[in-house]
Amino acid sequence: MTLVDAKLNKQYFIKTLRGEFNEKRRLLDMGFSPLSCITVCAVAPFGGTILVLLRGRLITLRNDIASFIEVGFLK
Repeated sequence: MTLVDAKLNKQYFIKTLRGEFNEKRRLLDMGFSPLSCITVCAVAPFGGTILVLLRGRLITLRNDIASFIEVGFLK
């Protein structure tokens, strides 16, 4: 499941990052590392962006970039 498919106000952990080297490097630089806890806080009305909480910071991602982040459920 990717971050685009994640439900609002649920906690997930990052499994892997997909995409080309540049996309992975940019996500890693922003703090999106495997096993990090992430929460989807809001989704734009027409599906353009996603607002996530990662390491105490709110970050907005476009859907095409969010689709590179594979997440799993936290138990």
